[in-house]
Amino acid sequence: MLKEILVTGQKDTRSGFGDGIVEIARKNPNIVALTADLAGSMKLQQFIKEFPERYVQCGIQEANMIGVAAGMTVGGMIPYTTTFANFSTGRVYDQIRQSVAYSGKNVKICASHAGVTLGEDGATHQILEDIGMMKMLPGMMVVVPCDYSQTKAATMAIADHVGPVYLRFGRPVWPIFTEGMKFELGKAQVFSEGSDISIFACGHMVWKAIEAGKILQEKGVSVELVNIHTIKPLDGEAVLRSISKTRCAVTAEEHNVIGGLGDAIAQVAARNLPIPIEYVGTKDTFGESGTPTQLLQKYGLDTPDILAAAEKALSRKNK
Repeated sequence: MLKEILVTGQKDTRSGFGDGIVEIARKNPNIVALTADLAGSMKLQQFIKEFPERYVQCGIQEANMIGVAAGMTVGGMIPYTTTFANFSTGRVYDQIRQSVAYSGKNVKICASHAGVTLGEDGATHQILEDIGMMKMLPGMMVVVPCDYSQTKAATMAIADHVGPVYLRFGRPVWPIFTEGMKFELGKAQVFSEGSDISIFACGHMVWKAIEAGKILQEKGVSVELVNIHTIKPLDGEAVLRSISKTRCAVTAEEHNVIGGLGDAIAQVAARNLPIPIEYVGTKDTFGESGTPTQLLQKYGLDTPDILAAAEKALSRKNK
């Protein structure tokens, strides 16, 4: 039952990255960190303190940072590039495609401040297309963890994956609810099993889905809640297991409904078991300046929006 999920505190997911890269670097001497003038925002202070010789400040030269990282892999290093999600993808897509993805370089592209929860920095920084952009690149793994603990675990796990990775996380303080839970790249995490509706979520929206799931359960709806932290490669078997029981679904993501998690789930369903699916995400729009809470509400990414989508999916299922 969802009500058994234990919240152990609150912390931003980017701090999970900062703590994770330090811990894995202590075990693996090949880990190096690069940043584009955002060491503080990316929580690299402890890494720099412990491993100054394995840290490269590239300045505001994101494209060059990607090229440097690609070159480092030739010598056996495992570079983690760090900057905001907008600059990690949109600004350097050509360099990622040509220098990293095309040649299968072992670069870990680590991106903070994703989605509208970046808040007051506004539309130019709130990228909502990055999951789609990155998952379309051949060979690129895409990981979107849901809280501090899972971001830390993912940061460490991607070091053992040979090949390019896009790791997406965020800025706001958020509930911690996966502490002590097993994490495995490419394997969906089922928080509750149910028979009426499946809710698939990633990133910050997993917590919103948990809130919505509790309300639905109180109304007598049997909810299966699945955390899709690895969007590519998608755990298609877990998706099919879930929708074969529930026969309807909601997807929730802090991203454009075009090209993100929702489309990935719908593609699996369309090929194997067509069902009613409702998307919760931004609707083909840019963001704007505001607090994270205000923007989640305005752009339809809050708990009531998941509830409304669930009710619509259930009504379509029952027609």
